[in-house]
Amino acid sequence: MLWITRFAGLFSAAMAVIVLSPSLQSFPPAAAIRSSPSPIFRKAPAVFNNGDECLSSGGVCNPSLVHVAITLDVEYLRGSIAAVNSILQHSVCPGSVFFHFIAVSEETNLLESLVRSVFPGLKFNIYDFAPETVRGLISSSVRQALEQPLNYARSYLADLLEPCVNRVIYLDSDLVVVDDIAKLWKTSLGSRIIGAPEYCYANFTKYFTGGFWSEERFSGTFRGRKPCYFNTGVMVIDLKKWRRGGYTKRIEKWMEIQRRERIYELGSLPPFLLVFAGHVAPISHRWNQHGLGGDNVRGSCRDLHPGPVSLLHWSGSGKPWIRLDSKRPCPLDALWTPYDLYRHSH
Repeated sequence: MLWITRFAGLFSAAMAVIVLSPSLQSFPPAAAIRSSPSPIFRKAPAVFNNGDECLSSGGVCNPSLVHVAITLDVEYLRGSIAAVNSILQHSVCPGSVFFHFIAVSEETNLLESLVRSVFPGLKFNIYDFAPETVRGLISSSVRQALEQPLNYARSYLADLLEPCVNRVIYLDSDLVVVDDIAKLWKTSLGSRIIGAPEYCYANFTKYFTGGFWSEERFSGTFRGRKPCYFNTGVMVIDLKKWRRGGYTKRIEKWMEIQRRERIYELGSLPPFLLVFAGHVAPISHRWNQHGLGGDNVRGSCRDLHPGPVSLLHWSGSGKPWIRLDSKRPCPLDALWTPYDLYRHSH
């Protein structure tokens, strides 16, 4: 497979980079996005047309489409643009991928114009997410970025997207896809609501406080289940079953409890674990080589997990665009650069 050869070459080159942990900051050109008279991103290569082997695709309700949801905001926009570019570059049928971009209301028009300029002809809709929807439910977290309202938008996809969209792949903004996204789309969920790579070797107890585990009324929620950690940055979601089961309300219930009782420390992840852990359709680990951003505080460099790679995910506090611009990258950050469309003259 061509990607494996390119991947090996890039990895070898990347290993020559000195490993340092930079001080972390927000995406630098956020203000430039709003004020720059010239484009801050290059136009993507024209890779959106389907070949003869692909089914014809139409509007958002066409059953042959692959639906992908990603959040957009000015702080992580560089990552989101790279993620979209990677998906299109590796899709056999890029014209059959429909993107659902979630943005806070005051930035929607700006971001829509930017996406159209970078990806002409891209199939997408952009949806307003009102921060007030979750602001009263959010509690403080170990990292400030995890407290941003848009970080919780994944819990509201069933309400935001069109009713005809019955399945969606949710992806974080700090990743790149290096395989055909249609393979992930075809994952069988069976009777489950969501599918994700699970990591059952991880210490599941650390995601909740000692008070949580000492209180049967809380910890009892896992009775009869075999819960495993999963990363919510890559999920396949059955929106039809989600809507029918009222899963947004179930997540909100745990967020309300958290505000009163302080049962966890990590943003939007624990409510998903409380509702779904032990009831997740397993997906191959190749679809979430996560943790490349290091831990949630120092952003230290990490290696790949053993095994094949279809998706590279810089979860954690270190982001590749920040480390690269500060000239203190981690070795694997070089694997993100081929998809970066940012104009460095800015």
